[in-house]
Amino acid sequence: MSKVLLTGGMGFIGSHTAISLIENGYDVVIIDNLVNSEEDVVKRLEKFKNVSIPFYYGDCRNGELLDKIFKEHNIEIVIHFAGLKAVGESVNLPLEYYENNLNATITLLKSMLNNKVHKLVFSSSATVYDEENPPERLEGYKLGCTNPYGWTKLMCEQIIRDTCHANSQLDAISLRYFNPVGAHPSGIIGENPKGVPNNLMPYIQQVATGVRDYLRVYGNDYDTIDGTGVRDYIHVCDLADAHVAASKYLQNHKGCLEINIGTGKGASVLEMVEAFEKANNLKIPYKIEARRLGDLAIYYANANKAYKLLGWKANRTLEDMCKDAYNWQCNLQKKKN
Repeated sequence: MSKVLLTGGMGFIGSHTAISLIENGYDVVIIDNLVNSEEDVVKRLEKFKNVSIPFYYGDCRNGELLDKIFKEHNIEIVIHFAGLKAVGESVNLPLEYYENNLNATITLLKSMLNNKVHKLVFSSSATVYDEENPPERLEGYKLGCTNPYGWTKLMCEQIIRDTCHANSQLDAISLRYFNPVGAHPSGIIGENPKGVPNNLMPYIQQVATGVRDYLRVYGNDYDTIDGTGVRDYIHVCDLADAHVAASKYLQNHKGCLEINIGTGKGASVLEMVEAFEKANNLKIPYKIEARRLGDLAIYYANANKAYKLLGWKANRTLEDMCKDAYNWQCNLQKKKN
């Protein structure tokens, strides 16, 4: 049975990927510094899947800790989620983002090579695509970013690519995903951002459960179906399955690849609001506000490469995303009360 190290494995995407890996017969080890996650997540995962998951509290910039993990476990694959991830925060704290995200990746690669671990799946982002590209993003399109967070993802991709070039035994896939939403259907894990949510779905969830009074919709004069921004929303469980599919691919193939992960179609902000209302039989009050600087009208994934190489495609619907997200938020509010 293959063993996978998840860096940042207690976070939103990492924890869902842990479940998918276990369901696909992998053993899981997690390292997380709990900056964007909670300590009890691993206990919930263990109880839900009736397994034991070794958890290391710490930072991926700690090479000694990584060496310790690789020495104590026969790790075959690393899935690298660990990193700071808020776009707006990165604009205000660029040095923290560059220092954290780049150093974590460099230290991880060094430790992997030192310990003869040669398979890496990097959780990248669609933010690496230049805003002047056509809306349907293809892997070969021009790259470029509008914020430090995006640049850290693009720089990490380049660091991984260069390291693979210099070390022929190292194989890697960078997954460029779009907008993960939803939660596990069980309701045991989901997205729980600290402070005011930066993304649409957690904000809608908090409005739905009375945490916030209304949804702020930034701009309704874009050239889209209803004037609001269009994005490629993907169920987090589909995204987790994509990371597992990439891991399976690396076990039988060599090279360094970048692959889009998305549904291949977009939904507008108001379409998402309508889908949430319909799926959960409730109303989401909202107010139109001015556009946010840097927001684009529309972009979505061309995910054909993922299907061709990994045999992966998104299966869950907007309704699934909205039902599972609301179920999780309701469970979260019960826990707090």
